[in-house]
Amino acid sequence: MAAAQRGEAAPYRRLLGELRPWLLRYFRRRLPPAAVEDAVQETLIALHDKRHTYDPARPFGPWLAGIARYKWIDSLRSAGRTAADALPDTLSTPGHDRAVTSATALAGLLAMLKPAQADAIRLVKLDGRSIAEAAALTGQSEALVKVNIHRGLGRLARLVESAVDDD
Repeated sequence: MAAAQRGEAAPYRRLLGELRPWLLRYFRRRLPPAAVEDAVQETLIALHDKRHTYDPARPFGPWLAGIARYKWIDSLRSAGRTAADALPDTLSTPGHDRAVTSATALAGLLAMLKPAQADAIRLVKLDGRSIAEAAALTGQSEALVKVNIHRGLGRLARLVESAVDDD
C-alpha cells in the first residue's frame, strides 16, 4: 500500500490481486452467496478511494479489516432495505425429497469413515474452507488434512462402487 501511495502501479495491482482471496473468504462467512462478489468489489473500490488515509507506519491488516467490516455492515443495511417477496404457504420445492435423501446418504457415508477423514472432507469439500483453515480447526497438520481427504474420498468411492455392484 505504501508503494501505491507513491504511485507505483505494479505493486498496487499485485496487492489488489492478493487481497481478493482474503476478501472472498471474509464475505463468504458473513453474507449470502449472491452478495459476496459485490461486497468484494465495493471493498476494493473503498480501499482505492481511501488509500491516502493509510499510514505506512501502522499495520496494513487492521486497516483493511476495518474497511471490509464497514462494507459488510453497508451490505447488511442494504439487504435490510430490500423488500423480500412473501413466499406462499403452498410453495412447491421440486427435488426436495431427493435432496434430503442425498444429504442423508452422504451423512451415512461420512459416518463410515474415520472421524479425522470425515471432518477434513466436511470442512474442505462441503463447507469450502481452505486446507489451512481445516488444519487449524481440527488440530491436524496441513499435510495430514490433505492425506485424510485423499484417503477418505478413496474410501467413499469404494463404498459407493460396492453399493452399486450389490444392486
